[in-house]
Amino acid sequence: QVQLVESGGGLVQPGGSLRLSCAASGNILRIYVMGWYRQAPGKQRELVASITEGGTINYAGSVKGRFTISRDNRKNTAYLQMNSLKPEDTAVYYCNAPVVTTTGALDAWGQGTLVTVSS
Repeated sequence: QVQLVESGGGLVQPGGSLRLSCAASGNILRIYVMGWYRQAPGKQRELVASITEGGTINYAGSVKGRFTISRDNRKNTAYLQMNSLKPEDTAVYYCNAPVVTTTGALDAWGQGTLVTVSS
């Protein structure tokens, strides 16, 4: 019905950059918020950043000033530009979006993309 597909993860050295993408597809009428979460081994999933359709942005304190979230409403796609990456940013990054569809509303999650920051 609705799919979120992430891309852009990989291995990067400390101080490097990566750009994640999340493309939503399906019977989508509206996506109020698109968010990026991450889960490191042995830790709980945490919110990294979110952006509303109007452009209101929220960042976790640990990434503020280093990560930038953006979205293209016409393409139902969100991006996460990650700069000055640190080893503690290593995690599986998930895209999330509460989506209004032609048949109702649902909370959609992507399959996750692994980001590894290591020298």
